[in-house]
Amino acid sequence: MSLKRYFAWALRTQVIQQDPTSSVKFAPKEAPAPRHLDDDEEGALLAAVNATGTLRDRTIITLLLHTGLRAQELCTLTCKQVHLGKRNGTLRIVGKRKKVRDVPLNATARSILSAYLGTLPAESCYLFPSEKTQGALTERALGHLITKYARRAKLADVSPHDLRHRFGYRMAEVVPLHRLAQIMGHDSLDTTMLYIRGTKQDLQQDVEKISWV
Repeated sequence: MSLKRYFAWALRTQVIQQDPTSSVKFAPKEAPAPRHLDDDEEGALLAAVNATGTLRDRTIITLLLHTGLRAQELCTLTCKQVHLGKRNGTLRIVGKRKKVRDVPLNATARSILSAYLGTLPAESCYLFPSEKTQGALTERALGHLITKYARRAKLADVSPHDLRHRFGYRMAEVVPLHRLAQIMGHDSLDTTMLYIRGTKQDLQQDVEKISWV
């Protein structure tokens, strides 16, 4: 990369007449599978927030795990974007590049949302208002919230995006990729394909299945 940039500069400034690195191709690098929580880590995180967290915090973590929302999408959710029925529900999400999609809510998400909505003041605009300003929850504050409960669960380096990845991996096991892409707001199936790529631990477990030991 350094040589390519150097010779590109030399060509632009007419120090040289031909770039000797123009035909050099980079070795392709395989995209790693996104990090996500395993079953034990998810259980520990939920135990921590259920033991010490408020209903608001429990609702936030449950939604991230059961909807796969991006941090920004969750932080800016308004009460008007929530649609709950007896046997179904959706979140009307405005995602990247202002693309609108409906994210279905399963029974777990609907149950905790119903309980949480009953605690919000009637005049509340945001679903998770900032405790300091009553405006939208910031992504920074969301990150701190996840980190707090992750530490109580003795988990390291857990971010809101790791919970989104957890949702993606679990859903990829049971639904077609084109549906998962629709739910998660991916523009390309190439992005969704990452969720069927095995982690190092997944691959190790797979090869152990034919071990003779």
